[in-house]
Amino acid sequence: MAGTLEEFPSSPSFAMRDNAQFPRSVSTKEPSITEPLCLPPRLSSTTAASLSLSLHQYSQPPTPRISFSPEYSSKNDTACAGTYRCISSVLKKDGQILCIAAANGVVYTGSQGNAVRVWKLPEFTECGLLKTKTSMVVALQVSNDRVYAAYADCRIRVWRRTWEGVVRHVRIATVPTAGSYVRSYIVGGNKMIKHMGPITSLAINVTDDVLYSASVDKTVKVWRISDFKCIETIQAHLEPINAVAVADDGVLYTASDDATVRVWRRNFCSGDRPHSLTVTLPAKNSPVKTVALSSDGRVLYGGCSDGYVHYWLKGWFTGQLQYGGALLGHTHAVMCLANAANYVVSGSADSTCRVWTRELNGQHSSIAVLQGHRGPVRCVTVLSGHLTDENTEDGCTVCSGSLDGVLKVWRVHYATSPSTRDAFQNAREYFELT
Repeated sequence: MAGTLEEFPSSPSFAMRDNAQFPRSVSTKEPSITEPLCLPPRLSSTTAASLSLSLHQYSQPPTPRISFSPEYSSKNDTACAGTYRCISSVLKKDGQILCIAAANGVVYTGSQGNAVRVWKLPEFTECGLLKTKTSMVVALQVSNDRVYAAYADCRIRVWRRTWEGVVRHVRIATVPTAGSYVRSYIVGGNKMIKHMGPITSLAINVTDDVLYSASVDKTVKVWRISDFKCIETIQAHLEPINAVAVADDGVLYTASDDATVRVWRRNFCSGDRPHSLTVTLPAKNSPVKTVALSSDGRVLYGGCSDGYVHYWLKGWFTGQLQYGGALLGHTHAVMCLANAANYVVSGSADSTCRVWTRELNGQHSSIAVLQGHRGPVRCVTVLSGHLTDENTEDGCTVCSGSLDGVLKVWRVHYATSPSTRDAFQNAREYFELT
């Protein structure tokens, strides 16, 4: 399938319709709130249709599939056990906030404008601005000393970060590079180096030296980080791909509007197409808009247009993914997911974020519903614990960006028992050793 960026409509994976209007939030602080109830989702075919993109399909051989039981986690219907407060609310003139990433005490946000804003934690003050001539930052990833930002022109810009007293960034590459086009034409190789539709998600596997980019053109491209060369194009789905994630063991997960999450393994002995499909996970016939992995890589989450967050558990001995249940509560499409330690956070088109804790048996408990945005929550990141020592309670810090143009920072308080903390710590140490 060939075409230019102009031939593709704006991807609903990172933008809403142009005529959508949301009231702007202007608050800077909000009181602590204990959320009493977690409501079940309201299924709506209208929501799914408004967030899906119809493109031409092409044939693909059948793939193995895993079915799931319709049973759901009962603990989601209990009262929320945590409290939260909004500690910062920032409104810039950048339009809709589309992506967010955090690493080493720094938060990066991308929006409809052509700038990536840099925020320093814990005070959450702006400390930098990465600008380009193009517009709309649609995906962000941070790894070690590099920042990767995907733009609406189907290219990825790369910056190197330095710590010389203050945080500084130097742009080092644009992917694909001009040299890639020249080499491709000289050797008569694939001319379709660049994505032919907007990029929706990025993922990095530092160990294997690869960067993954997913797109509405139904492909995932694999870039070698050392020279930014495209080394593979995966024809991953029959519908637009909304999200991609990679585990520490190199397993790749892709989520699509075809209502599935697909699992890929890399075979270094298979020549030009080392990634092979191992299993297809169905998501109850609802487009999957986002995916996330637990810190130990043993739980996979998929957020869908019907408001459910489905999750799969990796077997202790077999390593195979089995359906675990669904997290209930959102009334509209789940647009983003994040995980840190045993905390899972989801952002939705219903303008809320929901926070769950995961227990060792795979069950989840809802602890907070973050209310304050006046537009769909498009991106979220979570940091376990608090950013200062002012409070010794357990909990997490959540950063959320919305299509109302507001960036919010939340502090969620939730006291777990010492036995639960010790069990999770022992489990993490076990997996690190094995």
